[in-house]
Parts: sequence; structure tokens; C-alpha cells
Amino acid sequence: MQPHPNVRAVQEALTAAGTLDGAGEPSMVRLLPDAVHTASAAAEALDVEVGQIANSLIFDADDTPLLVLTSGAHRVDTAGLAASIGVTRLRRATPEFVRAHTGQPIGGVAPLGHPHPLRTLVDTALAAYPEIWAAGGVPQAVFPTTYPELLRVTAGTPAEVA
Repeated sequence: MQPHPNVRAVQEALTAAGTLDGAGEPSMVRLLPDAVHTASAAAEALDVEVGQIANSLIFDADDTPLLVLTSGAHRVDTAGLAASIGVTRLRRATPEFVRAHTGQPIGGVAPLGHPHPLRTLVDTALAAYPEIWAAGGVPQAVFPTTYPELLRVTAGTPAEVA
């Protein structure tokens, strides 16, 4: 069975960037038996702490997409984050906005593999874990990596987002 085009795009981006997992091996997208739409479901399926899940959240920041990679252990403080990055309006994006800018569905948005690079903030809370897990382009796909790798491959900016 051929992988979903989104999964292929994410794996190609991981490979092109030389992305590594927590053991220093090439990061590979894994397909779980079932879709995992929440950080707690992903953590349970992977047998890891919920804080190790890097949620990929797309926000509409003054009509521009903003990708926030946040630890599954907490929620984004949108008012505080908006003030810290200098936007007047920061709100959760609609499913249509998400798909238009990432090519991926909500619940499966990966940190990379999008049609165009997105401004990305990476939650500093993720640095506490030697390995973190992110979505792989569809709700049942995930891949392991590390905080430094996530910053590098997304050209992300470390940020306190909660």
C-alpha cells in the first residue's frame, strides 16, 4: 500500500533535512493503527508522556499563518503570544485556512512538508524531553525527533507559548 501523499511529503522533507530522532538515527514517519487527534491519544498510542507530543497548531495571525509547535501538556496563551510577537489578532485557524497553507488536515499537521515555509514558534517546554513526537501529515502518522532538530528543520524560533 502506498503511503498517503502528505506522509510522503513529510518523510521527503525529513530525509532532505537529515532530521534525526532521539537516538541519533534518521527520523522516520510511523503509521499508527488508529488516528490520534489529541496529544493524550498520541501519547497513549506511543507510550510516552503527553508533554513529549509536539502539537502543530496553525493560527491566523493578522491574516498570516503562524505555526506554533507546543507541548501537549499545555495550551497556548493566545493573548500573551499575540502581544509577544506583535500581532493584533491571533486566533485558531479554520480547517480551510489550515489546509490552504499546509496542505494537511487539522489533527495531522506536521511541522514541515508544507507547500511554503511557515513562520514557526517552538515551545521551549519541549526542550525538557530527549525525544519528542510530531504529526506526520495525517492523523495516524507521527515521527520522532528532538527539540534542537525541530528548531533546525522548521527554522523555528524558541518561544514560551503557554
